[in-house]
Amino acid sequence: MRIVIAEDDPLLREGLALLLRAEALEVAATAGTAEEALEAIDAHRPDVAILDVRMPPTHTDEGIRAAVEARRRRPDLAVLVLSAYVEQSFATELLTGGVGGLGYLLKERVGRVGEFLDALHRVADGGTAIDPEVVAQLFTRSRQDTRLERLSPRERDVLALMAEGLGNTAIAERLVVTDGAVHKHIRSIFAKLDLSPTDQVDRRVAAVLRYLESTPGNGSQVQQAVPRTGPQA
Repeated sequence: MRIVIAEDDPLLREGLALLLRAEALEVAATAGTAEEALEAIDAHRPDVAILDVRMPPTHTDEGIRAAVEARRRRPDLAVLVLSAYVEQSFATELLTGGVGGLGYLLKERVGRVGEFLDALHRVADGGTAIDPEVVAQLFTRSRQDTRLERLSPRERDVLALMAEGLGNTAIAERLVVTDGAVHKHIRSIFAKLDLSPTDQVDRRVAAVLRYLESTPGNGSQVQQAVPRTGPQA
């Protein structure tokens, strides 16, 4: 796995590089700005790009814009975005393409090495990884969407775990139910969210986007994280 890291904090940037190299992963380049990140991605053709959301010069959305641009240039590139905040609009923009190989994690997740590496490998393998704290905060602010109100409490639990990036088997293990029960809940979620099987989209990603798009606001500072995500099925 070849990786490019874009992070303006030199301590975190070098710490990430050391961590990944210790795991026998190849860090092809590091960058301190979004522009340098795009140049490194073009030059080194990595499998995964890890980008900070807030980078110079304005420290607003340079990283997320670089992530979107990198995916436009290379749709097969896996992208893992790191942020110190829950920023719903950025998460939604990143996922709007409706394809896998995308992750959105809070920076504090990096300190939980096992969880961070699990998410990195899941994204590299074409899955998704949304930080559970992002999911938790968005879910508490998503009550205004009438379509979500159609869901039962168990279906909301399933959708929240889908948003984290868990596959059916991992969801079943987390909720202590059968795979068949999870499959039934997901079919019901698709129906209640008006996601037709004939739509030319990934309905699983579309359901998660529906969930994210229901939340107003630009973001709130994170106080603490919640338990780890599981593997993508």
